[in-house]
This record gives sequence, structure tokens and C-alpha cells, in this order.
Amino acid sequence: METTDLHGWPEPVVPVQILSNSSMQTVPQQYMKPPSERPDMGIISGINDPNLRIPVIDLDGFDDIPEHRQVVLAAVGDACRNWGFFHVVNHGVDIDSVKRMRGAWREFFDLPMEEKKVYANSPATYEGYGSRLGVEKGAILDWNDYYFLNLLPSDAKNLEKWPRLPCNLREATEKYSCELVNLCEVVLKAISSSLGLADDYLHRAFGGSDGISACMRVNYYPKCPQPDVTLGLSSHSDPGGITLLLVDDHVKGTQVRKGNTWVTVQPIPGSFVVNVGDQIQILSNGAYKSVEHRAVANSGADRLTIAFFCNPRGDLPMAPPPQLVGPESPAVYGKPGISFNEYRKYVRTKGASGRAQVQALSLANN
Repeated sequence: METTDLHGWPEPVVPVQILSNSSMQTVPQQYMKPPSERPDMGIISGINDPNLRIPVIDLDGFDDIPEHRQVVLAAVGDACRNWGFFHVVNHGVDIDSVKRMRGAWREFFDLPMEEKKVYANSPATYEGYGSRLGVEKGAILDWNDYYFLNLLPSDAKNLEKWPRLPCNLREATEKYSCELVNLCEVVLKAISSSLGLADDYLHRAFGGSDGISACMRVNYYPKCPQPDVTLGLSSHSDPGGITLLLVDDHVKGTQVRKGNTWVTVQPIPGSFVVNVGDQIQILSNGAYKSVEHRAVANSGADRLTIAFFCNPRGDLPMAPPPQLVGPESPAVYGKPGISFNEYRKYVRTKGASGRAQVQALSLANN
């Protein structure tokens, strides 16, 4: 059986920012998606049908006002069942912390290429500066560069991988990540309760305070000469627990699949976009959906987004609790046995690839 080498990329990695700055008129062949995967550019700049907007949930008073708590739980349950995505507003994250975070990472991507390449990553951990996912040779690539960092547990954090420039980046990232951990706790609590479980069920299922893992990916999408033939990030569902995405307030590009339609997420300044990952779908016995999403490229402007991932401890197998499995809700997935570390090897080998992995675990497909 052929093994995959996770210690090196199968081909030389060329940062997309270099291609973008070269004034080329067409994207290289390895970035051209099959026609069936190419975006409809006509709907990206327009406004979606009002009935096709991801829900907006106001968290103000969630822990303090019982009446509002019930409204939030109903909205979270509905969003997780029908969309797999929702905005959160009045979430408690300091707006100045968000501004500093955005500014510091924009400065990083504006640094000379040689300074960024010092932090070049490898498939072994993905930590650092990169321009591709997956180690399959000859894969069609996405039009983006990124920076990936492990944050939790504390022994996974490697400060040598944190850029030293700009000088405020480390402090900004540390403060921001602490605030996002707190927001993840609130969202996990809301999802747990909306499923009829104890407030802390998902927190404990993910490994508890000493076990939950967190990581972050800062996505930089340079200008693209042909956004109609490529993608900033291919369609995929997130393999982990939940994702908090800070979108670009000025340039749209995140799209969510709703049935057979791709819905462009409309930025709401001051909000975060929450999306359900594969592990929540498994833990909810399929009641809550991890949904395909993607990023489109843009010819007129670059775009920066920050994805914060809250995931189970790497060695824990995921399975729904007994109270979510019964005659009226038969088991969707088989016996537990695959840990999160094993689960995410799929995306680290093949890159972003739809929902093939979580679908493969379904009993209906076995």
C-alpha cells in the first residue's frame, strides 16, 4: 500500500501572492478548476434572495436573561439543523482586539516574501506560512496563501512558529485567541443545550479544559486575474468541532451551500460567522449539519479572513451520547473508533474535498 510522506510537499510551493504580483493575465493550469466546480461570478457581487441569508443570532444576555436564553437556543438549533452556519453578534469579543488582529496580520502579508518564507510550513503539522493543502501530487490548487498556528492545548503552542514581525503580532494574536476561546465556550454551551444535553456536554466530550484543542488559520486571498476559473478555497466541510470565522468587512467571498445553491455570506461588521464541523454532526447523530462552504477569488481586491477552530482532543473518538440515539433517531454512524487526529489526516492528504469523509462514516454508506 502506498504511503503518504507528510514531511515534504510533493512539488515546489509557489506563494500565490507572487503569482498575483507578477501581472499575469491568466492563472496557471494547476489552479484551474473543472467547469462543474467554477463559481458563478454573477451572483457573487449581488445581494442574495432575502430568504437565502444565513441566520443572525444575538448573544446579548444569553447567560443572564432566561427568556432570551430560550430564544437563542431555539435559533441555534434551527440554524444548526437547516444551515450549519450562523452569524453571532453582541458576542463579547473586544472590537479593538479584532482591529489589532486584522491590522497585524495584514502587515504580515505585506512583508517582503523572504521574511515570510522563513516560516514556511510542511505537511507534518501545517504550522507556519503556506500556500497549499494536501500532499497529493498534481492536485488542483487553491488561490490563497495562509498562516496556520496551533493554540491549545498549551503544549501544542510553538512560539517559534509565531512571526516576530510586525512587532505587535504576537501580542495581538494571544489576546484575540483568548477572547475567541471564551466565545467558543459560549457557542458550545448553546449547541449542547439546544440538543437537550447538559450545558457542558460538548465541552467535556471535546476533552474538557485541559484537552480541547484550538488552532487558527489566517487566510490571504490575493487579487486573481481569472476568478471565474479558480477558487480561493475549494468546497469542503470543516473536519473539526466548530469554526469562528472573521470575514473581511469590505470584500465578499465566503459562500455556503444551501441545497443546490451557493449563498454568498454578506459581511456584518462586528460579527463572527459560526459553522458546524463534522465532529458536531457526528456527536449530534446527524441532527446538526456540517455544510460545504468555499471561498471565491476576486480580481479587484485582496481579502483577508481569520478562521478559529475549536476541536476535540486529538486522541478522542467521537460518538453521539445515548440520549440522542433511539427508535425515533436511529444511529447514523457506527461504533466509535476513529480519533480526531486520524479523522483530519484525510484533509491533510487530499486537501479540501467536499463532504466525502463524513459521508463515508455514515452507516447508510456502509
